[in-house]
Amino acid sequence: MNHKFAGSEQGRTMEKDYILDLMRSKKTVFTFKDLILLWGESDVNFVKKKIHRYIKAGKMNSVRKGIYSKDKNYDKYELATKIYTPSYLSLETVLGAAGITFQLYGQIFVVSYQTKEIECDGQRYSYKKIKDTILTNQIGIESRENYNIASPERAFLDVVYLHKDYHFDNLSVLNWEKVSEISPIYGGNKRMAKMVKMYHEAVDKNSRLR
Repeated sequence: MNHKFAGSEQGRTMEKDYILDLMRSKKTVFTFKDLILLWGESDVNFVKKKIHRYIKAGKMNSVRKGIYSKDKNYDKYELATKIYTPSYLSLETVLGAAGITFQLYGQIFVVSYQTKEIECDGQRYSYKKIKDTILTNQIGIESRENYNIASPERAFLDVVYLHKDYHFDNLSVLNWEKVSEISPIYGGNKRMAKMVKMYHEAVDKNSRLR
């Protein structure tokens, strides 16, 4: 028996399949911190080298500084809430999907801790600043698999909070009880309360005329 060969075989260790871990994850977008946690590695330099190697080999995609994806077919909603955190999808992105506003927008709208316009891979992202006490309150926020998104009622209130005057095309789809439940998180803003009441009364008036 070749003892030297056997010893070397026993001393060998299988390299962890980091790409397999990446593919198995339900996430499509990862921050550097996400990858450290996913791979269970505390050596920052080691993780940086792995990322660089995988990107060079075409096994990973660099989306922007410090953010990566499995490939170029990543979830743009997921990316939107990874660029700045905490954040959640809201405003025209939600209102348009709910049929509350009819105008089509090319950008994805996000509520976060700062106002910023970003373009990444040809997609524009519009971030709007809101108070921390509102931003971190989960009432009216749906936690989906990889991102948070406002309900239509929360998105409506976000818009009223951020804009002094705004044209909504169809407010009849809102659940006004939910609007009332969420409203207190905006801190008793009198202007906002007045606007919400005005919008609600307009909806009631239109429904009676039908």
